[in-house]
Amino acid sequence: MPSDTSNTSSGPSEHLAPQWITTPLTDSLVRGAIELERTERGLVPHRLPARARAQCSDGQLAMAESQPSGVRLAFRTRATAVELDTVPTKRVYVGAPPRPGGAYDLLVDGRLTAQGSADGGNTLVIDMTDWSTEHRPGPPALVRFTGLPAGAKDVEIWLPYDETTELVALRTDARVEPLPHRDRPVWLHHGSSISHGSHAAGPSTTWPAVAASLGGAELLNLGFGGSALLDPFTARAIRDAPADLISLKLGINVVNLDLMRLRAFGPAVHGFLDTIREGHPTAPLLVVSPILCPVHENTPGPGAVDPDSLATGQLKFRATGDPREVAAGKLTLTVIRDELARIVRERSADDPNLYHLDGRELYGPSDEPALPLPDDLHPDAATHRLMGERFAQHAFTAGGPFARSTGPRRASTVTGTA
Repeated sequence: MPSDTSNTSSGPSEHLAPQWITTPLTDSLVRGAIELERTERGLVPHRLPARARAQCSDGQLAMAESQPSGVRLAFRTRATAVELDTVPTKRVYVGAPPRPGGAYDLLVDGRLTAQGSADGGNTLVIDMTDWSTEHRPGPPALVRFTGLPAGAKDVEIWLPYDETTELVALRTDARVEPLPHRDRPVWLHHGSSISHGSHAAGPSTTWPAVAASLGGAELLNLGFGGSALLDPFTARAIRDAPADLISLKLGINVVNLDLMRLRAFGPAVHGFLDTIREGHPTAPLLVVSPILCPVHENTPGPGAVDPDSLATGQLKFRATGDPREVAAGKLTLTVIRDELARIVRERSADDPNLYHLDGRELYGPSDEPALPLPDDLHPDAATHRLMGERFAQHAFTAGGPFARSTGPRRASTVTGTA
């Protein structure tokens, strides 16, 4: 575990010593975002472009895509102290225990060195009985890291994967310059809350972040909690984004939202893949089916919060569908795995760069006894690391679908500022 060399407070530093240097926050310092929205105070990283956001009024998607999973500030500096002013949006669920604050991971020369948090910011109050929300504005917060090693170094600050974060100011005690782009492939991954990072120990240890580090790739994480729903605007965002490698982890949200039946699911997957191939006709594209989730293996959605768990301090989920309706087209994870395998098998005859991975190879029945899903839906921190290691072993090593990637690498940059 990294040592915690950070200090936090409820507002910006009130005593900036003369040696502090403020660096403007621009897209040259931000990695892992699709777009930056300028606000009165700073920048909000987004993981969907404005055009996509305008096509869906769903509050869950709006919250998920603005939570900066995989987004990081990246720069080169000789600084030994760093301050970052942010306005996080923290979630409070009525009747549920308080959530821990979002983590900021400090990486020095690629190694996780410290972890901090930001006290303050906005609050989003969510009532799970009717999913109504109340937004309460708050002041900026300060994240401080001190005791960085002397000398020139590459620094990354990974933003909380589960808190919408407005970037206000960056200060250091030495000058910074944007981190030069390395000759690494850009890996774009799309998935659900599991890919988003739910229950990971920090933003740099979600399973996609672990896999990207092990595979030597620049991560663009389009994992959206509750929102991997084969939306056409998401397919277009992937089509238009810079990417050398692409993976899609599909299925769990379609089941737990009870979004569609088998008749609609297959054509929706085909359409999603067709759109992506318009922009990335030959990029390695890996379709990943759901990991093991016992509550939805053979029971359709919708999923729901188990009301009896609210008072226990450990939120749990359950499936509420009727297994007898599977014959009429209702979806379960078992049905979806079979359908995804069939689709990839048939399409790969004309698309040699299309691959399939059964998600149970990342987390399956043999893992459950030692690593049960703590809320019956999401993996814990140890399982995130295990899944990342297994994905990297499957995809990035010799013979894997991502090991074959050749040609010029794309710069992992923000594609626009709204």
